[in-house]
Amino acid sequence: MPELILYDLNAVNFQMLDWLIVAACLLLFVGISISYTGESGRSLSSFFLGGRNLPWYIAGLSMVATTFAADTPLAVSELIGKNGIAGNWVWWNFLLGGMLTTFFFAALWRRAGVLTEVELIELRYSGIAAKLLRAFKAVYLGLFMNVLIIGWVNFAMISILQGFFDISHQSAFWYTMAAMALVAVYSSFGGLKGVAVTDTLQFILAMTGSIVLSVLVIQSPEIGGISGLKTQLNHIHPGTLRFFPSIGQSAAGLTLSIGLGAFFARIGVQWWSSWYPGAEPGGGGYIAQRMMSTPNEKEATWATMLFQVMHYAVRPWPWILVGLSAIVLYPDLAADSKQMGYVYAMRDFLPVGLKGLMLAAFFAAYMSTISTQLNWGASYLVNDLYKRFIFQSKNQNNDRHFVLVSRIMTVLIMAVAVFISAQIQSIAEVWNFIFQCGAGLGLVLIMRWYWWRINAWSEITATFVPFIGYALSAYYFHFDFAGSMFFTSGLTSVAWLLITFLTKPESHETLSLFYQRVKPGGWWSSYAKQLGKVPKVPLGGLFLTWLSAVLMTYSLLFASGKLILMEWSEASIYASLAVIGLLLMLKFAKSYYIFNSHDS
Repeated sequence: MPELILYDLNAVNFQMLDWLIVAACLLLFVGISISYTGESGRSLSSFFLGGRNLPWYIAGLSMVATTFAADTPLAVSELIGKNGIAGNWVWWNFLLGGMLTTFFFAALWRRAGVLTEVELIELRYSGIAAKLLRAFKAVYLGLFMNVLIIGWVNFAMISILQGFFDISHQSAFWYTMAAMALVAVYSSFGGLKGVAVTDTLQFILAMTGSIVLSVLVIQSPEIGGISGLKTQLNHIHPGTLRFFPSIGQSAAGLTLSIGLGAFFARIGVQWWSSWYPGAEPGGGGYIAQRMMSTPNEKEATWATMLFQVMHYAVRPWPWILVGLSAIVLYPDLAADSKQMGYVYAMRDFLPVGLKGLMLAAFFAAYMSTISTQLNWGASYLVNDLYKRFIFQSKNQNNDRHFVLVSRIMTVLIMAVAVFISAQIQSIAEVWNFIFQCGAGLGLVLIMRWYWWRINAWSEITATFVPFIGYALSAYYFHFDFAGSMFFTSGLTSVAWLLITFLTKPESHETLSLFYQRVKPGGWWSSYAKQLGKVPKVPLGGLFLTWLSAVLMTYSLLFASGKLILMEWSEASIYASLAVIGLLLMLKFAKSYYIFNSHDS
């Protein structure tokens, strides 16, 4: 039986006001979600897609909230502690794929009209191969990968509770499991709409807490404001504040350089090649779920655009500032404990009341991610496994039955996640496994929309070959990350292309039905001729819109950072580039016909 946190209040000076704030926030989250019980229980579409009427800003903020988990600020602090600001390119590179999803895929996902990402498989492909792939991915993504993600988020929350309250791992584990059980209960009642609305509130709270913490830490006597922070960091290592890593150079102290191979693996390969939750090439997972939950394709696009800008350009700086301060405040932290600098800053610099607010903020970030993962995973197991292959009834529209099963499945996923969470010892190991075992799959997930020749065997090959590539890279060739990424992506790409041309294409009927519903661009000319009234998709215009949006978002990210660091001339340059990117994006977006034409 874990000891009560109440016994350890003196360690963090937690007062009754702090507990009241935490309790009030938790009750509010539960109350909001449960208030949507009736609406979510109408059908599977209501439970998993919110009735397809989520406003774009709710859907977009829900995406941002889900990617703001308990592990995220800690991960950023660890990256900065080891590599300075430039360490964030480990995840900043995914903006390229995120903006690709915004302009090339968001409208297509909404237009497809499917309930889940996995359901798309039997819309795009046919036959026994499509059935096997759909059943496999329902379990692989909905259960296996899902509980791994939940496990690493739980691991981060356990670390926070350990460092914040100075309690044992076992105690922190059981408190985290209790929090997950609470999330499972309210998400099983409220469905996606309850999750999304709660997400929005949780994101606002989590960002408020992050900003307050960063201001208090920066203004503390130990740091001495931005100028004091810069002076101390330049003394520790002058490269800490660089936004870009040195390529192929060595550096003492912090690891502020990156090999040429690793740089191109991150910037040139990883963002389009690897499957990663929240950054799936071509969209997918809970990102696709949010896009499909909007009323039409225009709102799906704007929701995804909001997500990219908030995720990359707005949200990171409060975390970065605390991570930089932790280098100064906690210089003796071991390399594998750098993430705890964020937790110790919470513990040491927040006054009474704000400690409760910050803990509530972390619970909010944690709960928004867990609720989405449970709802999203249940959608695959119910819609794409149970309903499609197990449930035997002539009445396939038994909505009350399927909603009940969905609620039960939500709780069962939570139970499996409890077991997996107890096994995870390192977030980095889980991340590396996911990156490597999805390397090469991304190109198929992109091209299946734009090239008619892709078939089910292409995707099956691209799904399984990365496991072989990863095993060879790790245990036979002993490649580093860059070598493994290049090898596995190359092996997978060659394999699925070979299988594509050695197997028959999907039937003409299947491809025609897919094209008629989705109306993609690209290499579909023979099918497009059958529907001559369909407007031609201007891929060149979409490509320029994508590049402009990437320029705008990166420039906004760097302009914000330079303003915070009081480097005015560079801030003005980046701000000008952000404006140019915005104007170009709006200009090129005029050719993006979904902004001005039919809605689903």
